[in-house]
Amino acid sequence: MITDINQLDLNKKYTYADYLTWQFDEMVELIRGKVFKMSPAPNRYHQEISGALYLSIG
Repeated sequence: MITDINQLDLNKKYTYADYLTWQFDEMVELIRGKVFKMSPAPNRYHQEISGALYLSIG
């Protein structure tokens, strides 16, 4: 079982079955067998600023 993303070889190809065994906090995507770290979701403050900018421009 993989519990830390640093245990993965990011150059290796993995399967969906491999992906299901990973249990770490980082969000990752598995695309064509390659592991990609995902950006964190924007926080609430960021969303509020984006919304205000959109309303002022539109």
